[in-house]
Amino acid sequence: MTETPLPPELFQLRIDPQAPLVIVDVDEVLAQFMRGFERFVVSQGYEMRLERFALFQNLYRAGESEPLDIVTGRRLFDAFFDLDRHEIEVAPGACESLRWLARRATIVILTNAPASSRPARARWLIENDLPYTLVVGQGPKGRAVAALAARTRGPAAFVDDLLANLESVAVEAPRVRRFQMVADERLRDLAPAARDRHQRIDDWPQLAEAIAHALELWTR
Repeated sequence: MTETPLPPELFQLRIDPQAPLVIVDVDEVLAQFMRGFERFVVSQGYEMRLERFALFQNLYRAGESEPLDIVTGRRLFDAFFDLDRHEIEVAPGACESLRWLARRATIVILTNAPASSRPARARWLIENDLPYTLVVGQGPKGRAVAALAARTRGPAAFVDDLLANLESVAVEAPRVRRFQMVADERLRDLAPAARDRHQRIDDWPQLAEAIAHALELWTR
């Protein structure tokens, strides 16, 4: 199977080679993506029923019992980023928590999204007081996290909502501390987890404390 190429921008980032590194996902970690996407699909005449921790399998035509086909779901997804991309709220406590961590660590935002969404994602971060370096990629995040972590001699942590990305990092960058976070409380019981391998904390202030402890930010 062909590996997804790493984002070229990843190798152009300025990362302090001595500082700890915190790598953070966007959707359902910093951003309450599902709530924003739900408003959009409803405005297009569809329904979202949060029955699974899977984006397209929760989309329905009004009154129908079978989820939308993947092609239609993907079209809605792309249209959301093109037309309604700013209507996403920040996860509670995320801004303050990252600002606190940034006093001692480098923050990098690593998100999987359509490449065309990069300018809008960058604007969303700035407008919501999250002015950190942004990397937009595709596919499992393990190789990207490994490449980022290799840029510093300090310890590193990674935060994501998806178990698949956490497992990918466990394989490709096993020394990086991994944390799972699901911002939307409606999705928390639906999200697959492996708490024996990846620490699960769904509250940003508590998560920031755990990251700081894991990276020993205030003992350096």
